[in-house]
Amino acid sequence: MLYLDIVIGLTALQFLYFGIKVGQARGRYGIKAPAITGNEVFERHFRVQQNSLESLLLFYPGLYLFSGHISAAWAAAVGVVYLVGRQIYAIAYVKAPASRETGFVISMLASMVLLLGGLGAAVWHTLR
Repeated sequence: MLYLDIVIGLTALQFLYFGIKVGQARGRYGIKAPAITGNEVFERHFRVQQNSLESLLLFYPGLYLFSGHISAAWAAAVGVVYLVGRQIYAIAYVKAPASRETGFVISMLASMVLLLGGLGAAVWHTLR
């Protein structure tokens, strides 16, 4: 369970980091709040943060389901894959948005494994 707690904390810190990068880009490129447009690099940082928020809506329930019905240790391991995928995604998106696919696929597959595996196991345990 401790590994799972670490992964949960790291995903929250990663999201916080993405938010800090948005704030830094806002200052660097002179984008005054509440504007979310005006500089392409700022907008890339902003999209990384928003897309990551959207992906967490699949990741956290999947992590919960998988850890509860299959294995907390394996859920944590898949969670690390998710973290790596999100970081690859963020770096690629800011550098060249068209190159973000690899990181997206890695993190989305990790979320799908967690969600579908956990949900499938929950249904299986219900039907036994």
